[in-house]
Amino acid sequence: MSKPAYVPPKVWSNDAASGGQFANINRPIAGPTHDKQLPVGKQPLQLYSLATPNGVKATILLEELLALGHAGAEYDAWLIRIGEGEQFSSGFVAVNPNSKIPALLDRSVEPPIRVFESGSILVYLAEKFGAFLPTEPAARTETLNWLFWQMGAAPYLGGGFGHFYAYAPEKIEYAINRFTMEAKRQLDVLDRRLAESRYLAGDEYSIADIAVWPWYGQLVRGKLYDAAEFLAVDEYRNVQRWAEAIAQRPAVQRGTRVNRTWGDEASQVAERHSAADLD
Repeated sequence: MSKPAYVPPKVWSNDAASGGQFANINRPIAGPTHDKQLPVGKQPLQLYSLATPNGVKATILLEELLALGHAGAEYDAWLIRIGEGEQFSSGFVAVNPNSKIPALLDRSVEPPIRVFESGSILVYLAEKFGAFLPTEPAARTETLNWLFWQMGAAPYLGGGFGHFYAYAPEKIEYAINRFTMEAKRQLDVLDRRLAESRYLAGDEYSIADIAVWPWYGQLVRGKLYDAAEFLAVDEYRNVQRWAEAIAQRPAVQRGTRVNRTWGDEASQVAERHSAADLD
């Protein structure tokens, strides 16, 4: 017996729990839910985040900048527990009105500059310190091409495939099939590019790689959604090569530990306020 056709309500209202792992933080309005100021440390840069694929983009780049000797990239990384709704505090919303991690406050300038959205943070820091974003027009454009590809593509991987495959309270075959097909298409896009190029933007490692790796690199390494076998990621040999090379970078290894509160205890650094916290 077929299910009755879906009939949308005349006026949609949020009067029923959606279920699923993140149902308690889903809401159809913006703005703060409670008053609480953000902590501020002694470092020039204040980062408010969690070690999700989007969150680690910022910490990886900051650790890469420090590895190059940019002392001005020292940062305090404060933990934002998104499962507990800390991104809806008045202090966090003042830094990011979209209530998503990561959010950055640059206090090395007056007045301080807020930077939100992970891609914007990567561009801001790369331009501030003159690293990981080429200045030559063609190379810069290619880097930004792949950075913005990630910003547009990853919601289909995370909110699409990841949600319906790993988190949705009900497994909907159509949704899983639809987003699996798109996830594999995206992996094929990357694999074809990496067949002709060492890194996404060319021969040099850049913010494009830093943006894409936490999603697609970790996916093919079996670190995301426990879906590597299901997606047959061994098909994407060029992505595998690239992903493993980036995973070996010491700054990447440090960056992925910051604001992490799960997994092996040795991999967790809930907050980072100096390099010693990663020893």
